[in-house]
Amino acid sequence: MCEADWSRLARTIHDKGNRMSHVEHKDSSAGIQARCAVITLSDTRNEANDTSGAKIKTLLGSEHHLVSYYAIIRDEPRELSVLLEELISSGDVDVILTNGGTGISRRDHTIAVVENHLTTVLSGFGELFRMLSYQQIGSSAMMSRAVAGIAKDKLVFAMPGSTAGVELAMTKLILPELRHLLGQMRK
Repeated sequence: MCEADWSRLARTIHDKGNRMSHVEHKDSSAGIQARCAVITLSDTRNEANDTSGAKIKTLLGSEHHLVSYYAIIRDEPRELSVLLEELISSGDVDVILTNGGTGISRRDHTIAVVENHLTTVLSGFGELFRMLSYQQIGSSAMMSRAVAGIAKDKLVFAMPGSTAGVELAMTKLILPELRHLLGQMRK
């Protein structure tokens, strides 16, 4: 090898040692298991017909995450706020996933309550969710106010109540990045 080749090889090794690819970066969080709280907001659902909450729990389980808390509560701002405060203070929860109450009806209070608890908003979640949703349901996607962020040391995701919307958010956005997000938060 000539001197120029050795120099190029040395720079490549040096650069590789100082920069991780996005794949390597994500892989560094591969062993993280999230402890999750799942909350369904609905005035009509119960455990027998909560297909969205069930879908979230099934998808979390398929990725070996734990569901440490599950509840169905009415879409009442005070009730959600108290529950969020408890879960945010809990040492048994890393991630809070809500479904329901993200639309624009007078009964949809979830977003205002969740946003009130967030210290950091992950704007990309809502933007990407609406973009992906638009591909599935068209212009109705603009009515979703799905949001995500960090509250204290917890990740919080507020998804629509539809099972299709939950599946979209979980499979395309949340699960592919959950370990990575938690790994970054723990640095």
